Amino acid sequence: MSKALRVLVVDDQQIVREGLATVLGLLADVNVVATAADGAEALELVARHRPDVVLLDLHMPVLDGVAATRRIVAEQPSSAVLILTTFGEDDDALEALRAGARGVLTKDAGHEEISRALHQAAAGHMTLTAPLQARLLAAATPPDAPIRVELPDGLTAREAEVLGLIGAGFTNREIAERLFVSEATVKTHINHMFAKIGARDRAAAINYAAEHGLGAS
Repeated sequence: MSKALRVLVVDDQQIVREGLATVLGLLADVNVVATAADGAEALELVARHRPDVVLLDLHMPVLDGVAATRRIVAEQPSSAVLILTTFGEDDDALEALRAGARGVLTKDAGHEEISRALHQAAAGHMTLTAPLQARLLAAATPPDAPIRVELPDGLTAREAEVLGLIGAGFTNREIAERLFVSEATVKTHINHMFAKIGARDRAAAINYAAEHGLGAS
């Protein structure tokens, strides 16, 4: 059996903090090493316990989630930060990601979703709420970028984007990091895309991308 994930839970609301610790404590593959009520206390406990992941509330007194994330990433880079927020499209969540957080979850997430996100963060993968992911992609698109009205062979916009990145030589891991999704999600997009364009391997997909002008932006 693999070693349990060591997690620090940080939230200024006692009922939320204790609730999360209780729920996560019931999971066989998660060990809550400590809880903290604000970012300053979190920094002390991260230094003491060296958790695999810090489940960190975004809005807190003394030291907020963005500032705490920046400090944790700089001082204890082996501890991944996973942000908790009430609203999935919180502007401060974007700042936390820029500060080095490996994901954002809303507080209405179920225990399975939280557990999955914790393990993804510990493995270096990104987890984002759908609204926040859409905003990040929109922000990354130049305002004068040409809009493709119709994609060939029924490709979705995301499948075409993945295809373009394959054509540019990106690996699945690099595509996942670039799009802020998991490698499993990238593989799913690739399987669907390969079926639509009739490609058996990446070489065929690269040729297809070149022929249809689907290069990476």
